Amino acid sequence: MITLRAAELVRADLPLVRPFRTSFGVQELREAVLVRVVCDVEGVEAEGWGECVAGSDPFYSAEWGLGAWVLLREVLLPMLAEEPLTTIEDTPAAMSEVRGNRMAKAAAEMAITDAALRARGVSLKAYLGGERDRVECGVSIGIMDSPDDLVAAVGTYLGDGYTRIKCKIEPEADVAFIAAVRETFPDIALTVDANAAYTLADADLLARLDAFDLDYIEQPLAEEELMEHAALARLIETPICLDETIVSAKSAEDAIALGACEVINIKQGRVGGLAEASWTHDVCVEHEIPVWCGGMLETGLGRAANLALASLPGFTMPGDTSPSSRYFHEDITAPFEMAPDGTIAVPTGPGLGVAPLPGIMARVVAEREKVEL
Repeated sequence: MITLRAAELVRADLPLVRPFRTSFGVQELREAVLVRVVCDVEGVEAEGWGECVAGSDPFYSAEWGLGAWVLLREVLLPMLAEEPLTTIEDTPAAMSEVRGNRMAKAAAEMAITDAALRARGVSLKAYLGGERDRVECGVSIGIMDSPDDLVAAVGTYLGDGYTRIKCKIEPEADVAFIAAVRETFPDIALTVDANAAYTLADADLLARLDAFDLDYIEQPLAEEELMEHAALARLIETPICLDETIVSAKSAEDAIALGACEVINIKQGRVGGLAEASWTHDVCVEHEIPVWCGGMLETGLGRAANLALASLPGFTMPGDTSPSSRYFHEDITAPFEMAPDGTIAVPTGPGLGVAPLPGIMARVVAEREKVEL
């Protein structure tokens, strides 16, 4: 049995090493909403941490940090404290009466899972059934001012050892930019991410990207446009990877059945937690659809969860799990570092395998609030 005894919400403000620009705007700060819980796990008291991947505003997603904070404080965490959980797997069902709000639910689930596994001395990787000790690193590059700037950035990251380059694109910053990258680096694993910046009317323009031998184009159309993605897949040769459209294992199954994608990006926060992410992985493996683990500018807590998830056998493509130094001058946990071969080690300690460092937390925590259970 797992009984939630205490909970606290924490906001940590971490300046980014460099601004990250997408079609939704420019982000200079990661305002991380963190969840700390204390659980009784079969008589053993343990602390656990979770991270909400929602951004500071509701422009990329309907969810946002302040909204998640209030929902966690007022509804989700008190709901989880009402009755003991028989197993970790019961956590999503215990929050199922709440509609949507998958990122907030994922943060609560991560914290409960971390505490329960720490009490039992089991790593998240082992709990999920991960097989890899190290995970290949890809990098996501925000929209640059010019093709030359993008080429320079790509060259820097290749020099750092990244095994996959992903470039954000949007109208007026697409074909010429990617042409310059491919001309300069003809043999690299190259992908693009549109963050839903196009419509089906742009099919002819998107078809011009076929010339650049991309591994995939990620989320070219709006998240609700599943049928349009299926139509676009018939008009272009570049494989379509779905990101924001995939919010559950069921949505992945539907997208595959409709022929709307050939690759899927699984983000545990976007689908509602580690359990749903694992089920989504299983659906993709069953249908022989390659998957990779997406990132949301997470701190070391969310990064540890992503690494454990990406160690599952179906994650056959490099994801967005860059080392801590890609985003932060200092992370709230011990930093994740990339080896010369472009991989990061999957944590093997109990639970997430990492925890916030008190000295750093003292510098970056902007707000704390105890949750009344």
